[in-house]
Amino acid sequence: MVRGKQSGPKQKKHKGHKRPPAKVTTTPFKTRPSKPKSKPKTSKPKPKSKPKPELESASLDAKKPESRRDHRDIPPPESSPSQKLEWFFDRFQAAIGFKLSSIELEGITDAAIVELPQNLDRSVDNLSKHVKAIFGTSWKDVLHGGDLLEGRADAGCPALLMISASALRSLELLRGVRPLTEECPAAKLFAKHIKVEDQVSLLKKRVNIASGTPSRIKKLIDIDALGLTRLSVLMLDTHLDAKGYSLFSLPQVSGEFWDLYRTHFHQRVLGGELRLCFY
Repeated sequence: MVRGKQSGPKQKKHKGHKRPPAKVTTTPFKTRPSKPKSKPKTSKPKPKSKPKPELESASLDAKKPESRRDHRDIPPPESSPSQKLEWFFDRFQAAIGFKLSSIELEGITDAAIVELPQNLDRSVDNLSKHVKAIFGTSWKDVLHGGDLLEGRADAGCPALLMISASALRSLELLRGVRPLTEECPAAKLFAKHIKVEDQVSLLKKRVNIASGTPSRIKKLIDIDALGLTRLSVLMLDTHLDAKGYSLFSLPQVSGEFWDLYRTHFHQRVLGGELRLCFY
């Protein structure tokens, strides 16, 4: 089989000298001066925008140690009775969601606040000494007797009621008043490991001092087991727990306290029958 010849003219090979390339004429042009090399751009840090005041305060609170976060939730110990009253009722009005009338507030005097001795440290170990000072010369008759006295010391009616944020703290305060409860045991009014029925049985006897948490105290008052006819001092615990919470700031507990105060104690404070003590 014969292959077909390739179509097209053959290219002739030139031998000898190569043909010189044709001259190309170019029009002259002006060259622009080269720009100096710019320095590599470095990203400048953006100026930090100033945080808003509320955000700034929130960030500062977040940086604070947990144990100091909520110191503002207790009245300063060195504050005057009028300052303590102002602090307390500001908190109360914020909790209930409306303002008290000016007539109502005018009826509350500095006498509603118990002044504690300045020369005694406010520790648990000194609590019994402070309580004696609060009741003065009548402390033995009021706090030491164990017999029921009709019209004077009815069953289940303490003269001193201490309110704390937790059962453990309530026990601590009871340890502080142990020298005053030898003849008449104090009442433990909290839910931890104690049934309501057992507390009702205890409150059928004479009770001079009681210590507990807001929820259980309110329950016992509501079922008429805990009486208030003899109550003259309401001691409010200002202890801060490990996270900086107090009776007035611990979630849920603070709400229960203000509900208890509004329901059972506020009118007695207004009437001058009940005094407040911050310890």
